[in-house]
Amino acid sequence: MKTKRFFLIAGGTVTGLGAVLSITPPQFGSTSGLSLGGTALGGGTASTPAATPAATPATTKKSSPAATPKSTPKSTPTPVSTPQTGAVSGTFSGASANTIYGPVQVQVTIVNGKITNAKALTYPTGSFRDQQINSQAIPLLIQETLAAQSSNIQGVGGASYTSQGWYTSLVSALAKAGL
Repeated sequence: MKTKRFFLIAGGTVTGLGAVLSITPPQFGSTSGLSLGGTALGGGTASTPAATPAATPATTKKSSPAATPKSTPKSTPTPVSTPQTGAVSGTFSGASANTIYGPVQVQVTIVNGKITNAKALTYPTGSFRDQQINSQAIPLLIQETLAAQSSNIQGVGGASYTSQGWYTSLVSALAKAGL
């Protein structure tokens, strides 16, 4: 009786965990996430935080009022704006990214350095299930790309392979554009 209960509980836990992991989209383009032995889980690579210098406590020195200068001019940096004379414009196709269900290729249209359109040139359509998943995933990936204005997208739950292929091809297209 106890053995049967154990297997039911263990099976339910594993099944529930599997369902959560299959629904949760990978975090593409982020460096956060779990890392194991130098590789990060969730699509990024593990990075070690940069060494920050230790803060040194400020010491104050008391001096007589007569020796203190009246005022010291402080220089404040003035922001310098650079004109966007060389802003990128054009249509750029990323490299085709192979997934286990088929290739994914992205094309982006950029006007004055801003992503104005994204389009899937190729994506998996070999089965009814591929068509069903990607008919929902591709529009969401386009929305995410336009909202992020970069390759820092979240991906779509239930379409992990298409999302990874989209991300890989998008990175390639943006690299061609110089962004």
